[in-house]
Amino acid sequence: MATTPKPESNQFRNDVYAITRLIPVGRVSSYGEIAESIGAKGAARRVGWILNGSFDAVPTVPAHRVVNRLGLLTGRMHFSENMPMEELLRSEGVVVEKERVLNFEAVRWNPMVECEIE
Repeated sequence: MATTPKPESNQFRNDVYAITRLIPVGRVSSYGEIAESIGAKGAARRVGWILNGSFDAVPTVPAHRVVNRLGLLTGRMHFSENMPMEELLRSEGVVVEKERVLNFEAVRWNPMVECEIE
């Protein structure tokens, strides 16, 4: 018997998707920054799990633009072989080397700053 997701779970997912959709092409954010921006500081892993389930979402969620706090592509194994995370980022002009975003601070998009969230 399937269980109905808790409303707060749906809200968290919707909030993660909404913030992630705001990340501009050629920029990246971190799981932790997204969590903090929706009032869930410390829930970086939960954001990662939510994004892992976002591949069929409509409209599209650019999960490839979310990396860990050091710029590492820690979610790369969840992307399909025909659409690898690294290639998606490179196609947007993000420089990636050895599974890490180079110039991370220069391309970093922090929703707490960019969206002026308090």
